Amino acid sequence: MSGSNSSARAEAEPLGLTVHSLPAADLDARRTRAGRIKMLLVLLVCSLPVLASYFTYFVVRPTARTNYGTLIEPVREIPAIALQSLDGASVPARSLVGQWLLVVVGPAACDGACEKRLFMQRQLHAMLGRERVRVDKIWLITDKGAVTPALRAAAEAEKPPLRVFRADGAAVANWLAPAPGHGLDEHLYIVDPMGHWMMRMPVDPDPKRVLGDLQRLLTASAGWDRPGR
Repeated sequence: MSGSNSSARAEAEPLGLTVHSLPAADLDARRTRAGRIKMLLVLLVCSLPVLASYFTYFVVRPTARTNYGTLIEPVREIPAIALQSLDGASVPARSLVGQWLLVVVGPAACDGACEKRLFMQRQLHAMLGRERVRVDKIWLITDKGAVTPALRAAAEAEKPPLRVFRADGAAVANWLAPAPGHGLDEHLYIVDPMGHWMMRMPVDPDPKRVLGDLQRLLTASAGWDRPGR
């Protein structure tokens, strides 16, 4: 019977399946791209609060903002230089990251102008009130001269103490820069918690106006910056 013959042939003929697979290299490339995209998305999400606060401060409200200090554009990241404490201990410059920094630069033989800047630094820090826990005072000594015992004792007696480090002058000059016609040691410099030098105060600044800039910066960064490292 024809029906029986057809059934027999169908049962006798095995079914053939063709399996198509992606080359291993192509699969690895897709996984690598996916991993990179995920990493970039994570970095973007983490940086959004920082970018938003700076965008609001520097772009959205320019008419409401009158900067006294000079904004550094683009900002300059703190270099990987080795600092040295007055006791001779090596301190990586990147260890300062995590706090706002008020930076004074100059030789160990601190003259009257230097002492005035250190005094202003100390007063500004005190006037920040409860926000001062987010700010560190830094003095970078750019030579190998000796700090007088009186000045060292005064620095250590401050609450919190002034953090004093020796640093290579050329390396500091590659990071910070004075206004045209002035010396590196004539300014007060502001560094943000990510280690970016982002503002330079004028020579012989008005402390009240410097304080105004500091307060606005601390307010703008309150959403992402936290006290301490």
